[in-house]
Amino acid sequence: MSDVRFNFMHFMPYVHLPANHKEFKSLWVNFPNKYYDPEKAHELYQQYLSQLVLADQLGFDAIVLNEHHNTSYSMMPAPSLLAATLIPQIKNAKICVWGTPPNLEYPNRLAEEYAMLDVLSKGRLEIAFPLGTGMEYWANPVNPVTARERHRESIDIILKAWTVDGPTSYYGDFYTYRFLNSWPRPYQRPHPPCYIVGTGSPETIELAAELGFGYSAVFVSRQRALELNNRLRERSAAYGHEVRPDQLPLGVLTYVAETDEQAQREFVEHLQFFFEDGLRTTPQFLAPPGYISIEQLKARAALGDKLHGSFDFKTLSDALFIAVGSAEKVANLIGEWGKTMGTTHFNINGHLGNMPHWKAVKNLSLIAEEVMPRLRSRSASLQRAAE
Repeated sequence: MSDVRFNFMHFMPYVHLPANHKEFKSLWVNFPNKYYDPEKAHELYQQYLSQLVLADQLGFDAIVLNEHHNTSYSMMPAPSLLAATLIPQIKNAKICVWGTPPNLEYPNRLAEEYAMLDVLSKGRLEIAFPLGTGMEYWANPVNPVTARERHRESIDIILKAWTVDGPTSYYGDFYTYRFLNSWPRPYQRPHPPCYIVGTGSPETIELAAELGFGYSAVFVSRQRALELNNRLRERSAAYGHEVRPDQLPLGVLTYVAETDEQAQREFVEHLQFFFEDGLRTTPQFLAPPGYISIEQLKARAALGDKLHGSFDFKTLSDALFIAVGSAEKVANLIGEWGKTMGTTHFNINGHLGNMPHWKAVKNLSLIAEEVMPRLRSRSASLQRAAE
């Protein structure tokens, strides 16, 4: 059983929004790219990359990158490029690409791309296979009605490319490979650790359970996240898999300061930017026709106002995994959530919204120096509870 694990996940937002940005209903899909200043973006990349390198130096176990398109929310349309940039600079931490929706790519190319990163990093790569937000389907020529079938077929191709000696072949509904013969192959055998990332669709849980992958629920309530973890355990057992505590990454929006009051003063404005501006989009873009079932559409609509374009700190803190306060308070919250959720794996969002560089550095340092040691010392009890 592995010890308690801490990732540092970065969204890499473009924060230099125009004065009139509130006039736009969405900062995704159709927010004009004339507002992107490459000189300012260059400076942001330097800051963000330095924060990721710092996380490694401070002792975080992994750094996490993800992918989005046509949005100021994230400047990571190609996280594998950033992973390749970081591999020579990050000496100990795992490199997690969580990740590229495989159904929006050529799966064999993605299999080779990830294998190359795994070899470059000498086996430090981890991968997640998201379906992609609804917004991604307005930016890519893939019919959302076929998204799930393509998603599954793409993963099947990638796993076959990694694990079956080639040349072999694959004949599917969406992809045909007469010669599936991936060069290179992964450093880790049979392949890097894999996860599914989602917002709770039953089909997504079922896929993770069948494949024996880890699963991370994002932007769902604490109660819903618990239900999803329990459902994954139940369905995984039906396929003969046992879900380990380290396979359930728990995303926590985290900020630490000297006191609870100071932490709120320093952090809440950036959390507000994240929810009011970074996540601001429209129901049309969020759920294109055919992307999710009618039942899931209704469920997401019930939580949609909380997560896309509105903000109330107390409401969000009561509903989501948001840990803001002194090191002792944050450690207690994360430890309690870990026991409840049955996980020893924490995905820490230590930079959020328009947070300046100095706050991110301060936050990462306090998390690493004062929160992580507290929780590592409690790791035995966390693991017993997770089991």
